[in-house]
Amino acid sequence: MKKIVIAGLGPGSPEDMTPAVIEAVKEADFVVGYKYYFQFIRPYLKPQCECVDTGMKQERERARQAFMLAEQGNTVVVISSGDAGIYGMAPLIFEMKKTRDADMQIEVLPGISAFQKAASLLGAPIGHDLCIISLSDLMTPWEVIERRIRAAAIGDFVTAVYNPKSHGRYWQLYRLREVFLQEGRSPQTPVGYVRQAGREGQEVRLTTLAALDPEDIDMFTVLIIGNSQSYIWADRFITPRGYYREAPDTDVKPGQQIMMESFRTIESELTNKDIPLGHKWALLHAIHTTADFEMEKILYTDPQAVERIYQMVTDGRLKTIVSDVTMVTSGIRKGALARLGIEAKCYLSDPRVAEMASQQGITRTQAGIRLAVEEHPDALFAFGNAPTALMELCDLIRKHKARPAGIIAAPVGFVHVRESKHMVKPFTDIPKIIVEGRKGGSNLAATLCNAILTFDDAAQLRPGRDL
Repeated sequence: MKKIVIAGLGPGSPEDMTPAVIEAVKEADFVVGYKYYFQFIRPYLKPQCECVDTGMKQERERARQAFMLAEQGNTVVVISSGDAGIYGMAPLIFEMKKTRDADMQIEVLPGISAFQKAASLLGAPIGHDLCIISLSDLMTPWEVIERRIRAAAIGDFVTAVYNPKSHGRYWQLYRLREVFLQEGRSPQTPVGYVRQAGREGQEVRLTTLAALDPEDIDMFTVLIIGNSQSYIWADRFITPRGYYREAPDTDVKPGQQIMMESFRTIESELTNKDIPLGHKWALLHAIHTTADFEMEKILYTDPQAVERIYQMVTDGRLKTIVSDVTMVTSGIRKGALARLGIEAKCYLSDPRVAEMASQQGITRTQAGIRLAVEEHPDALFAFGNAPTALMELCDLIRKHKARPAGIIAAPVGFVHVRESKHMVKPFTDIPKIIVEGRKGGSNLAATLCNAILTFDDAAQLRPGRDL
């Protein structure tokens, strides 16, 4: 049967060409390809072998010539740089075989792709899931390319970029960088790029997504963008597979281990990781409880709020947490309260509350806060349900009847919720944690209390000690 061999030459250096490809080239009567690549195979050609060049951007003509020569009984090898199946001639040859209904055997010999060679020169950047995207829009509309870029960014893939730039395509790489940053990829994400990989004039460089300058890139360059786990160490770009992931501690219970892994996952997906430790610790708790990454935008903490309240705990100045509803106190970890000698209280079940609410025409939660302030004016107050209770506390502070150690403002709902949170902000001398807008809830208020009580675990990212 007549036959065409499609051979991937690798990046260009003889040591990166496979023995199978070299043997195929040695047996060829005709080698069909772009003339630039003939230099890499000339030492292996038999004297009578002829190289057929169809010029740049004439791939269809190149394939047609290969079929014509093979149909005449010649041994034909079609060459591509890198791997012939990756932006190479292999798909076109198979499509032409289908179109011509040709009685032709097709054999594909793989080669080392440019991104693989670049990766080996950079270190180990493709150790986990990856994708390859070409920025050339000659065959693919830019709208499709941009969708693929966005999907790669969202999916946290290591991404190899082919055809990043040419004389006519100067802006596409700028747009890729913009999309990656828009979709939450960290500005410090490692980026490696290699020019003329495996060839004379080879250049290898490391940078970050934020510092990447597309003006340093040309059409002979391959880029590799890391994922959220990638890092640079000793001038090498590494994307770990997970073999050295921290082993479970023998003294950590399964529930805590799961929580620790969850926190590591959340931290890796934060849009902005460069935030103060206290705010990050509260934020990780809030996202863990709600699975809502909008918390990055709506969780507000005063400067050093978590640290300041925790310091009052360790100094023995904070002995009581008061909540607006019992669900908040139920969610505060009993182990942490016992360990630190703190009492969590809610006054809703106090028999005095119903009587006061009825007599004074206020809500039961308002009455509960009035009683709480009489007995514990310097408590940490945590609100997860009732905006009227938070507004009551604000009024009592202004009347100098309450002097809270801190305030957690996370009431949820649609009536007076936003206003109650605005009302608490002017008390600049009181450390506050606020869930902005309508969102909140008892679970959030409780988890923010837990974040404060376990702040000494924040630096090691070891939540869940008291589970």
